[in-house]
Amino acid sequence: MPDSGPAYSIKIAESEADLRAAQALRYEVFVRELGGGGVLVDHQAGLERDRFDPFVDHMLLTDEGTGRVVGVYRLLRDDQARAAGSFYSESEYDLSLLKSSGRRLLELGRSCLHRDYRGGTAMYHLWNGLANYVSQHGIELLFGTASFHGTDVRSLAAPLSLLHHAHLAPEELRVRAVPGHYHSMNLVPRDEIDRKAAMVAVPALIKAYLRLGGVVGDGAFVDHAFNTTDICLILDTARMTEKQRRFYTGGGGR
Repeated sequence: MPDSGPAYSIKIAESEADLRAAQALRYEVFVRELGGGGVLVDHQAGLERDRFDPFVDHMLLTDEGTGRVVGVYRLLRDDQARAAGSFYSESEYDLSLLKSSGRRLLELGRSCLHRDYRGGTAMYHLWNGLANYVSQHGIELLFGTASFHGTDVRSLAAPLSLLHHAHLAPEELRVRAVPGHYHSMNLVPRDEIDRKAAMVAVPALIKAYLRLGGVVGDGAFVDHAFNTTDICLILDTARMTEKQRRFYTGGGGR
């Protein structure tokens, strides 16, 4: 990507102030913008938090010109998940296939950018930081839930069906939404989908993971607390093409 625009720095949170900056940005995006909530959300202080925060690594993207944290990734490795008692997304998806694979796992969560920094190079800087983290820790499988806004699955029939037909994970990685909350994503026959219109309706972050070779699990999960319909994305670093790897690590996609 060109070096125009703000200068950014990436780091893992080291202090309580760093953590609060991450939680404040999450509150701005997930609570104020999207209408989410949760039992540990601090509305008075404007902090979005949950029980997993003490166990994870919080990756922060800072605009060096303003000193403001403008992007966040929450990273939960398999060893940290054991300390926490589970991965965050195990409340939504059966992760047995991934956990029994014998491969190093990293769950991605709470990814967000401040509204003023979307559509530019900020996300590429976050991905570059993530790529370095993956290399440092020997991560082989990345996964996490990604969201469509709203909880009406029928209104999302076209994009969910496109993901099901065109990007379903191979059987050995095909995690499934938990019983009782499973919503089929196979809602429109493949040959009846307007692919262009359906892809327009797919959130930008999900499309970005698809370009990197990401695949989706079986079934959607409706998260009423966050006012979202979630899918599970899985990215196998061993399956990435060289073009995808260059794009992901900030080396460009050509």
